[in-house]
Amino acid sequence: MKTKQLKQIFKATALALCLSSAMTTFAVAQPKDEVVAVVDNSAILRSDLAQSVAEISHQLQKQNKPVPPQPYLEQQALEQLIVRQAQLEQVKRYNIRPDEKSLNEAVLKVARDSGSPSLEAFQQKLDAIAPNTYASLRNRIAEDLALSRLRQQAVNSRIQISDQDVKNFLNTPQGQALLGSQVHVLHLRITGENAQQVAAQVRNDLSSSNDIQAISKKYSTGDIKVDASDMGVRNLSEIPGELAARVSTLQAGQTSELIPAADGVHVLKLLERKGGEQKALVPQYQTRHILIQTSEVVSPENAKQMIDSLYTRLKQGEDFAVLASTFSNDTGSARDGGSLGWVSPGVMVPEFEQRMKSTPVGQISEPFQSQFGWHILQVTDTRQQDMTQEYQERMARQILGERQFDAELDSWLRETRSNAYVEIKDPQLDPKRAR
Repeated sequence: MKTKQLKQIFKATALALCLSSAMTTFAVAQPKDEVVAVVDNSAILRSDLAQSVAEISHQLQKQNKPVPPQPYLEQQALEQLIVRQAQLEQVKRYNIRPDEKSLNEAVLKVARDSGSPSLEAFQQKLDAIAPNTYASLRNRIAEDLALSRLRQQAVNSRIQISDQDVKNFLNTPQGQALLGSQVHVLHLRITGENAQQVAAQVRNDLSSSNDIQAISKKYSTGDIKVDASDMGVRNLSEIPGELAARVSTLQAGQTSELIPAADGVHVLKLLERKGGEQKALVPQYQTRHILIQTSEVVSPENAKQMIDSLYTRLKQGEDFAVLASTFSNDTGSARDGGSLGWVSPGVMVPEFEQRMKSTPVGQISEPFQSQFGWHILQVTDTRQQDMTQEYQERMARQILGERQFDAELDSWLRETRSNAYVEIKDPQLDPKRAR
């Protein structure tokens, strides 16, 4: 097997491997533990290596691919464990942790893909294989979520896109395709075990057929779900940014490369592209608010009492701007009577945006809470704003960023590996010493 092909197997995330790992790890005899490598302040054990080798062998066999010789397999598995551990050392250093909600959602997705309707049923299913299997799996997924956040933060900080880069891109044929385009797109999403492998087959069929329902039926099984939809003719601005960026590179009749995402692997096919001067019209809300935050001297109970008191005074007719200027903890807007100006969707936190959209013009919302504290808001006007230029520039930055991401990720991973202290204890596992 070629090295590049094997590395693609090693790069598969734990979210894809975790269930099969749980089924196979405890089926292999666990060797007597010993330290095979040291990475910064952590050790990689012989059992860690055996588990990684078992996972990879299992995946290769399921994909009907040859398993390389054991010494080479162990060396490559150890190298990937070293790179992973070097990243986990940074996760610990920067205290990056997924929130409980995101972790539960990620584990529940794996549970449902495996046929378990709830986390409780999934835990029972895994722990029936061997004690603490569910806890180990949950920890593995938590690590992967933290690693994903670390990579996004580290790599995105390395990507530099200037205004001139954006301008130059928008003058290219691909950039011009963003200008007011309407597209007719077929969309397939593949989830479940071995989703990447099945997605490759789905993409191959989609390249020569537009019958997405037949393709969905062909590849959907107990372990794999293929959702198919005809998105119809719509503006690029109405398609999620990551997918729209991929569509913008396609010609009519072309199928996208596989698009891995948190909710599965996506495949798109562009049926038709229409030009025209379609505008990206975005609803905006002229909004002002009062914010009361907790502090060392303001308890959560006092903050709630203060916001309730201000709400009563507003309902009795007192001036919103005066109360905001006097009491609001948002000093930036308080200086202007609580005004936030014209607010577009996606700018504010979800709780604020939901209340902003649902409050009629001129009325005052009831007090509500967000991560920043307690709010009262008032929408004084609404409008449809032409955001075509801003949308085109944002899409251009996203496309240019995606072009740079993989190269910057590889560069960052190499730097992370070279900057880590690594000591391989077993000479047979070190390619430089094993002959």
